[in-house]
Amino acid sequence: MANATALNFFYLTGLSHMSQRLRLLLFAVTSLCYAAILLVNGVLIVTIIVDKKLHEPMYFFLCNLCVNGLYGTVALFPKFLHDLLSKSHIISYFGCLMQVFVIYSYASTEIAVLAVMAYDRYVAICRPLQYHSIMTKCRVLWLVTFSRITPMICQGIVVIMTSKLQLCGSHINKLYCENWSLLKLSCGPTTTNSIVGFMIILFYLGHDLFIMCSYVQLVKLAFRSKEGKKKFTQTCVPHLLCLFNVTVALLFDLMYARYGTSSMPQSLRNFMAIQILAIPPLLNPIIYGLKLSKVQHSVLKCFRRKKG
Repeated sequence: MANATALNFFYLTGLSHMSQRLRLLLFAVTSLCYAAILLVNGVLIVTIIVDKKLHEPMYFFLCNLCVNGLYGTVALFPKFLHDLLSKSHIISYFGCLMQVFVIYSYASTEIAVLAVMAYDRYVAICRPLQYHSIMTKCRVLWLVTFSRITPMICQGIVVIMTSKLQLCGSHINKLYCENWSLLKLSCGPTTTNSIVGFMIILFYLGHDLFIMCSYVQLVKLAFRSKEGKKKFTQTCVPHLLCLFNVTVALLFDLMYARYGTSSMPQSLRNFMAIQILAIPPLLNPIIYGLKLSKVQHSVLKCFRRKKG
């Protein structure tokens, strides 16, 4: 504990070995990616809010998914774009903890929203006659609240526990702050933090297990009839693609955080760090926009009105 220091800021070293020319190229690519994320999510959110035909539980949950995508990217892209053009890559202690909170709560909310959407699809296909009596406005509001508040409470606990640690270093070998990097800087034992983090991971793995179980039932029932098969293809395939997209991104990030070594190329480490906050928010609304005919028609109708 003798080497513990009161830190006011951290150094982010993920870009330290990148040339200026490569940074400028990455700045251009990242700017386009962020603009695309803002555009596709913004269009889908506005379309769902404006078009009364989309005022159904499934589309409210989709809107929640898009809002979460924008929420998560705010923690990374503005700071990352600034760092690409800056010589010093520092972040305040408070800013670092806020990044940890937003990024982790974003990832947890993503899984929670997908679990809620799986429940909605299960009720719609397996209990269609009871759908409207089950998915009432009150229950939809409760499910949306659950998918947003619970992750924030969980990650709030993680951040509070991390803030209590005494740290013996200020260099984070990543593009942004994340909890595992801060635990590595701790002067003392972090067993309690690791146990709590592991419990939260198990809690959200339970969400994944729920999604898988619900889809086993959906597949069994949906493929008994042509109508069920058609409904499954139209509304469940986009959800499965989004789930696959998020799961792969999270696995990459967890594998990198736990088992990433200095022997890995820095460019690969940077990609693994940023993909969880770039790929799902970009692809999720595109997948739903392409697969759901109601969304397609509503988006096209909105654009036609603007042109007219």
